[in-house]
Amino acid sequence: MEQTPQNIGIFLPNWVGDTVMATPTLRAVRKRFPPPHRLTGIMRPKMAELLAGTDWLDEYWFWEPKLIRGPWSQLKLIGRMRKTRIDLLILLPNSLRSALLAFLGGAKKRVGYARDGRNWLLTTKVYPPRRGGKIVPQPMVQAYLALAEAAGCPPASPRLELRLTEEERHLGEAIWRQLGLEAHRPVVAIVYAGAQGPARRWPEEHCAQLARLITQFTPCQVLIFCGPDHGEEARRIVSRAACSRVKSLGEIPNGGLAVAKACLERAALVVSPDSGPRHVAAAFGKPLITLYGPTTPIWGENPEVRSVNLWTDLPCRGCTQGICPLGHHRCMRDLLPEKVFEHVLTLLERIREVRAA
Repeated sequence: MEQTPQNIGIFLPNWVGDTVMATPTLRAVRKRFPPPHRLTGIMRPKMAELLAGTDWLDEYWFWEPKLIRGPWSQLKLIGRMRKTRIDLLILLPNSLRSALLAFLGGAKKRVGYARDGRNWLLTTKVYPPRRGGKIVPQPMVQAYLALAEAAGCPPASPRLELRLTEEERHLGEAIWRQLGLEAHRPVVAIVYAGAQGPARRWPEEHCAQLARLITQFTPCQVLIFCGPDHGEEARRIVSRAACSRVKSLGEIPNGGLAVAKACLERAALVVSPDSGPRHVAAAFGKPLITLYGPTTPIWGENPEVRSVNLWTDLPCRGCTQGICPLGHHRCMRDLLPEKVFEHVLTLLERIREVRAA
């Protein structure tokens, strides 16, 4: 009879949005293997900030896959895995590197997708759906949960989940005060972000026009949400919107994912491209309008997420490139602010009805 694993590791994805979509899997594994089973998350350092407030993992191990210190980080990780003697390691990334590290680290049972030439490194193989020899895209949350089931977990809910720490809650209140956002007015967050390239970002002028329409025809405030690298663009959007009820997160010093969580949790509605902040907002149960450009909704499909998905029908749709290979960026430019505003009004009305009920 196979022994129940005691030391369990989970290799987390490298991107924020993918890690958010892995939260149902973390919850399922923790439920299947409660203490005293030890559950360790292997991740990039910033993911610990994303998962702060949750209680699924007993320990966080950090590593950097691509920085200059990457080789040393990988050797250190292999040594740590060997010393700990991991019984079961679930590989959420599909990379050959993660499977090789699991093999070299001596994990007894290695669960992952059989693809990209890494089959021989796995002890429990999960085969992705294929059609005509090609892998068929599937929702990430379901793909991750299938790995949990292969590791012995029963079928689980796909509900995304993040939590705020008390410090993050106070941080959100402080940012609202600093930006002059009024507590009694709903805030619509317009996300200007896209770490995987400019093709996923909605044009600045579209963000500004949507902010103008929201403040002109509703009592809402608008927060232009941006990452630390796009503060200047966010300030330009506020300047173009030319309304005192439009604020920019670019005015706040870089606070990392704690700031992102704190602000998105306080928003009433979020308009976002397919980016990390979109998934963070989804994990807090926020109504969403998702603007799909070079990506398609299939990856983020989730029956538990309240999202209106908008895209343009173009022959090149779904290219997934970070920079438009055709140079026109029409997949995002043709998503006009007036069309998005119609859905903003509809969702705001639903929110008002729910609160009045």
